[in-house]
Amino acid sequence: MNPGTTLKGRQRGVTLLELLIVVAIIALISSFAYPSYMRYVVNTKRTAATSALLQIADRQQQFFMDNKTFSADLTDLGFAANPYVIADDGTTAALGDGDATYTISLSNVAATTYTITAVPLAGQLKRDTECGSLILNQAGARSSSGGGDDCWR
Repeated sequence: MNPGTTLKGRQRGVTLLELLIVVAIIALISSFAYPSYMRYVVNTKRTAATSALLQIADRQQQFFMDNKTFSADLTDLGFAANPYVIADDGTTAALGDGDATYTISLSNVAATTYTITAVPLAGQLKRDTECGSLILNQAGARSSSGGGDDCWR
């Protein structure tokens, strides 16, 4: 073969069939990976909510030791608002923010009892139907409104 001659019979580039096969393989892999990823995202946001609930319960115990009663207001416990809204990563958020995932409030508050509830917002509400709202009381009893078995890992 001379260096100056052209390669008329040789293929150059990618055929349409090869491109379609690659796209089909990527679509197949994505169909398995996306649902798993979404479960991971939902579980991560739920973990941020359970962490916030446990932190509030800890502060309630300290408040009880200091005042001989539980607080009915989260601002008494050092939180920014009542109810308290958390973002994806567990930090404080405003109720209208796009990254707000749970709103946390106190209920059934008496001198010796309380209930903390984390209610999912927006996308988390749609995706986490298995667990729904997370509930924690003064005795440490953990439950959820959705009835899921593994909501408090």
